Amino acid sequence: MAIAASAPQAAQARLTTDSSGPMTYVKARAAALSGDHARSATLLADLSASRPDDADLARKALTEALGAGQMDVALKLAHSVPGARLTNEARLLLVAEEVKRKRYDQARAWLAYKGETGDLSFLTPLIDAWALAEAGQTDLALQAVEQIPQNSLLGPLKPEQAALINLKARRTADAEPFARRAIGAAGARETRLRLALADGFLAAGDKARALIMLDGMGAEGPVARRRIESGRQSGQAIDTLAKALGESLTAFAADLARMQRGAPPIGLVQVARYADPTNSSTMLLLALLLDSDERTAEALSLLRSIPPKDALIAHARDVQARTFADEKRFDEAYALAASAARAPDAGVSDYSRLGEVYQAMDRHNEAADAYGRAVAIAARLGLKNEQWTLHLLRASALEDANRWPEARQALHAGLAIAPEQPLLLNFLGYGQLERGEDLDNAEAMIRKASALAPEDASITDSLGWAQFKRGKLAEAIATLQRAAEKDPDQAEIHEHLGDALYTSGRKFEARFAWSAALVTAEETMAKRIQAKLDGGLTPANAAP
Repeated sequence: MAIAASAPQAAQARLTTDSSGPMTYVKARAAALSGDHARSATLLADLSASRPDDADLARKALTEALGAGQMDVALKLAHSVPGARLTNEARLLLVAEEVKRKRYDQARAWLAYKGETGDLSFLTPLIDAWALAEAGQTDLALQAVEQIPQNSLLGPLKPEQAALINLKARRTADAEPFARRAIGAAGARETRLRLALADGFLAAGDKARALIMLDGMGAEGPVARRRIESGRQSGQAIDTLAKALGESLTAFAADLARMQRGAPPIGLVQVARYADPTNSSTMLLLALLLDSDERTAEALSLLRSIPPKDALIAHARDVQARTFADEKRFDEAYALAASAARAPDAGVSDYSRLGEVYQAMDRHNEAADAYGRAVAIAARLGLKNEQWTLHLLRASALEDANRWPEARQALHAGLAIAPEQPLLLNFLGYGQLERGEDLDNAEAMIRKASALAPEDASITDSLGWAQFKRGKLAEAIATLQRAAEKDPDQAEIHEHLGDALYTSGRKFEARFAWSAALVTAEETMAKRIQAKLDGGLTPANAAP
């Protein structure tokens, strides 16, 4: 006699035999939630293959594949989804595929699609210009660049496109003014763009202008100059449409990341990397975005893949060391930083990185020494902009090590180089204010810093605290309220505001300010604030 299956067993049997699709989908979602986007993409792609008419499922699989960098899977899926239903990232992937195959008409066709998620036709002039440039029709290519509307997303990149296309045609004199404008507008991409332009001028036979591109480059400048002087490129050239497309997409993604709206644009950067796998700047941005998305292992793996001889290796090591430190993996952070600092050709970046790691480890005396070594190298090389920054970092380490007189000396050394630098003025003024040193001068420096950087909430806070310390209570409260509005998440500002309000007799409002401070305050500050909330403001728990 057969024994009937129990109800739970029967349910399980149905689940495994009849519902493999839902189970696979659940596993895929679980993998995505746990950060394993590669597994999620694989599961969803397999499920999509068994349901070819399910466009929504294919879109989900495609999004996961793009985020995971599984571009072969993503391309296959993208071709299975109706064009009008593709996301912008998916359409850009298809554009990049056609560009790499030099099928520019097909690339334009994908840009022309009026999909559900936006219009990508603004990129068509980039395709047109570089297609003409690669065909040797430089004048027509430059006319195509000129037709780019200034208010389009591509508008800010017009000078660099004109410079790069001129360089492709070896028109170095025509390229130079565009190159200078491009560098001036490059922002965070300045180092990358300087290297790319220098490579372009060198490839066009103009070493003198290649070296001009490196003027004012900073810590990496001396190494880059030696490379160009010896006739070697850095490997950062942008001389094809695929590279120009990858660089443009990287620029757009960096702007989106700075705006911090929604999820990080990882899929867009993966497409940029697919367009130009040689662009280490794209890899750096991708690593930062992966880490911000709590995909630290992937970020570190990507950083380790950047070759040691890459022109941007110092930046890669900076990100790698910072990531280790943020993860409290101090042994690995120190090993990386110390190894680079021990190299015979160790430079400003190497000692600065070591100082940053020491600071993260609360080894402030060693940090100050490392920053001091960096200062000495920067001074020898005449890198003034780096010098004042390093003096500031060294002063911070010295103050943390309870060596205020030396910190004050470092700040004065920085101000001797950059007398109008608000960060130096604020640090020195606030440090003197805390210690009761020359209060008139301290307040004057903070006022000057605030005038130079009126939107800096921390400096506005310093000014309000200076006013409070000088007994200008009403003025202090108004200033501290402005600072809190500018940066509502900064605990120190809210604590200062609470102390000022309590002192003025506005105790109820003070409690609100202290409560706001407690949300983001670290341990020592949190204990002090809680004591104020429990028993009011006293000399023992007042903010320093």
